[in-house]
Amino acid sequence: MKDILMAILKFSASAVAAQITHARSCSTFLPNWNGPVDKPALILIVGNGVHLRSNGIDGSTTRIVTTEQSDPSFAFANGINPFRDSDWMAQRQMAFRDLTGQFYTDILDDVQTLIDRGQGAIRLATDGHSIRVFVRRASDFLIGGTYEVPSGLGGTFRVVLKDACDTFAIVQNCGNCEDFDAMQPYRVPLDALMELEDRRAA
Repeated sequence: MKDILMAILKFSASAVAAQITHARSCSTFLPNWNGPVDKPALILIVGNGVHLRSNGIDGSTTRIVTTEQSDPSFAFANGINPFRDSDWMAQRQMAFRDLTGQFYTDILDDVQTLIDRGQGAIRLATDGHSIRVFVRRASDFLIGGTYEVPSGLGGTFRVVLKDACDTFAIVQNCGNCEDFDAMQPYRVPLDALMELEDRRAA
């Protein structure tokens, strides 16, 4: 597993949302490697395709998770769906080499945040050891473009984007008065950024 490079898996947000809804509708859950689980979650299965599924147990849900069986209703990674993709095995091997298994993830709330923001696709990054939510990186934003963020003081600041990660951006004030523009870069929630089409200084 040490030579597995990072792979980006892409899923339909609506398919993942359906799995989250199922998980949250249940009162009992599939156990993980540490034993019983008491809250809804998503499980990533690498086996017969690569898919996300609810950990919820209802009247139709088996209490055993296998990598050999899958259901068309699960949220499959783009290109790694055995019900649709003829080369799914090759795509799975590109992402995971010969690794198969189950990832009991802790990503449900972060994924829900992206769904609530209206994203049509959910991307996960994996290195074969861990799964994390992957959203647009700094290179996907217009670095140097002018944005505004709420100031918490009843107004907004104009800022430039310095960097971004999964859930927040690093910005620096720009185009405000000198005192505010002299501030060091700071962190804001990623969804607080609003791009300004008017790029003139305030």
